[in-house]
Amino acid sequence: MLPSFYQEFLEKYLNKSQLITLKMLVWVLQNQKQVKLERLAAMLPIPIQQNSRRRHLQRFLTLNALSVILLWFPIIEAIINQHIKVGSQLIIAMDRTQWKENNVLMVSVIYQKRAWPIYWCLLEKEGSSNLEEQQKVLRPVIRLLKNYKLVIIGDREFHSVELAHWLHKQNLSFVFRQKKDTTFREKRQKFQPLSSIEIHPGCRQFYTNIKVTQKRGFGHFNLAVYWKRKYRGKQDKEAWYLLTNLSDLNTALKIYAQRFGIEAMFKDCKTGGYNLESSQANPDRLVRLILLIALAMTSAWLHGQRTKFQSQESYICRSQEKHRTQKRHSNFWIGLYPYFVTLAVV
Repeated sequence: MLPSFYQEFLEKYLNKSQLITLKMLVWVLQNQKQVKLERLAAMLPIPIQQNSRRRHLQRFLTLNALSVILLWFPIIEAIINQHIKVGSQLIIAMDRTQWKENNVLMVSVIYQKRAWPIYWCLLEKEGSSNLEEQQKVLRPVIRLLKNYKLVIIGDREFHSVELAHWLHKQNLSFVFRQKKDTTFREKRQKFQPLSSIEIHPGCRQFYTNIKVTQKRGFGHFNLAVYWKRKYRGKQDKEAWYLLTNLSDLNTALKIYAQRFGIEAMFKDCKTGGYNLESSQANPDRLVRLILLIALAMTSAWLHGQRTKFQSQESYICRSQEKHRTQKRHSNFWIGLYPYFVTLAVV
């Protein structure tokens, strides 16, 4: 169930009946790994008719109190403060995922190769986000985490020099992957595409004080170029071209590599966890369903972490083999184990 400090925050904005409904929904989410309203309503342990449960759930998911900023921000801020020292570096990842007609732009914090969702919104269109939409999701996060040294990272969708310049003006660090056809120029040189840089697998280069794109008024930044060497038979098809205002090549590469924690988070939200892509809820309800998933996901992660800290994971999963370089099971999976047992008993 939800940690006690979650409930302390939730009680400020939800009445007793609403809080009970929320806790039951999180419990059903953990058990069923489904966000379909029909499925949630069918499993909701309330002694009323199915249609009444469905209408009750629909009404609940329209509550104004189910606000990301109102309910979720205090909780995620408390989680971050518990695990990451105030004033230290914090890696913030931007990403977008789309399924069917749903297009979600999300900002997350990376911790121990995992991402925790902070803020998200649904785009009323298909395809990539623009600068205005990116700024819209970043502003609340920047205000919330103003006591940390933020580094914003993003893939090639967030390559715009305008976004980089906007962050740089706020004294925020960034690492954004660039498209290979983006043009750049060193001092007293001509503009050329990034693809013209000679780079081979296993090599890395760092260019300082370069100008990216031929747009004027955006200053000069640094460029980290890296092509991963072949590893375990896998070879990346192309190099990373990373625009950054960090002054060190290795730091920029190390920070950007952590972006893939958000891929694991999206997997937890979708086929690897709560099957978000099966939802047919309208946009307003979907935003609130993602809030429920955020509550469920982080509470499972915290429970898994506590289980490991108490050295109880050997009762839940296989021991870590000496030759394995990666963990067999994540904190998230270990935290969900009690619900697997519940399903088996049922």
